[in-house]
Amino acid sequence: MVEDYRAVADAVAADIEAGRLRPGDRLATQRAFARHRGIANSTANRVYRELARRGLVVGEVGRGTFVRAAPERPGPALAEPAVARVDLELNYPVVAGQTALLGEGLGRLLRPDVLEGSLRPAGVAGTPAAREAAAALLTRAGWAPDPARVLFAGNGRQAIAAAVAALVPTGGRLGVEALTYPVVKAIATRLGVTLVPLAQDEDGLLPDALLAAHRSAPLAAVYLQPTLHNPLTTTMPERRRAELAAALHSTGVHAVEDAIWAFLSDGPAPLAAWAPEHTIVVDSLSKRLAPGLTAGFAVTPPGLSDRVAAALRSGAWTSAGFALDAATCWITDGTVAAIGRAKREDVTLRQEIAGRRLAGFSVRTDPSCYFAWWELPEPWRADTFVAAAARRGISVTPAAAFAVGPHRAPNAVRIGLASPPPGTLSSALGTLAEIAAGSPDDAMVD
Repeated sequence: MVEDYRAVADAVAADIEAGRLRPGDRLATQRAFARHRGIANSTANRVYRELARRGLVVGEVGRGTFVRAAPERPGPALAEPAVARVDLELNYPVVAGQTALLGEGLGRLLRPDVLEGSLRPAGVAGTPAAREAAAALLTRAGWAPDPARVLFAGNGRQAIAAAVAALVPTGGRLGVEALTYPVVKAIATRLGVTLVPLAQDEDGLLPDALLAAHRSAPLAAVYLQPTLHNPLTTTMPERRRAELAAALHSTGVHAVEDAIWAFLSDGPAPLAAWAPEHTIVVDSLSKRLAPGLTAGFAVTPPGLSDRVAAALRSGAWTSAGFALDAATCWITDGTVAAIGRAKREDVTLRQEIAGRRLAGFSVRTDPSCYFAWWELPEPWRADTFVAAAARRGISVTPAAAFAVGPHRAPNAVRIGLASPPPGTLSSALGTLAEIAAGSPDDAMVD
């Protein structure tokens, strides 16, 4: 009986956890791994994909697969480990004073007569007040969603999952940018959806790439981030949005537009303004407010509302009543807008820090962006740089976490700027600059 690929992946994960496999260790080729384990090559491929999904390994073009998540062990290291870990992977902006603002907005909800209603199930359609508030929050120059088209999820990830589930059948094909949000990769795996990487340039996804992929085999939908793309930080200009909308019209393909970071930008209207009947816009409060406040939104075309609502219900991805009422209060009393303004000021400060600390390196970012894309200098490779940073107590995200398909990871890392305090961020970026200015050989300790 062929061993389940998850059990094999668990065994490799145990070796990583125990330190028998360490950061930077190269795994055997999939063919060699299959021979050693006595499993099929296809099973070995699934094992490696599962390890990558768990964030335990990374792949690099022409070099192989490397461990990236083993715990540190005493002994030789790239550098002495820091006392405290600085997380530049997770990216949740929190500004001073926001907790007090949020607390003030909860006062009305805590009255017993109001709280009783808030503790009831919300349903995917929420309440009329919640729909009006959400539509007002998501409105941008050139686009104002119809409140009747707003549906609610527990968080943004669930809104994405529901949109994909509604549009793409099991075994179907979902087009994504060649570098995409890692959670979408996990969602596709759970839903049995095949991801199709689509080429992108400095303006975003290429419409010709979508058309070519659809001609090869029909796409059921495409997922993309037109504004402040994660990880490349690009914002698609109006001309490209219009061209992409034309491609959606001609093919009948629907788009899932992730607008999670758009609140920081004064960029163009959403893609939905150009292709309203073909686009589901998803968003949430986690970046606008705090990671524990997870109301998600999906704005659907009229013909797709029932399908997305059914997906939300079947996945148990509906919003909690209290969370939805709290979100409605914070939107209508101006708390969300006030915190959003504070975060725009905060991101400007953090961008200035990054500009100073990483000057002279090939770093791509946007003045309104809470992250940066760093194309590493030679002779550094992403896996060894991630390991070197980890030895100094700093976590960063390798390009492989975002890459779709085999052998597509650039030699780069994403640097999250949002989570640590500004002083800690400055120190951490200075340390990363020191590492990058040296070489892997210089960093090794005999």
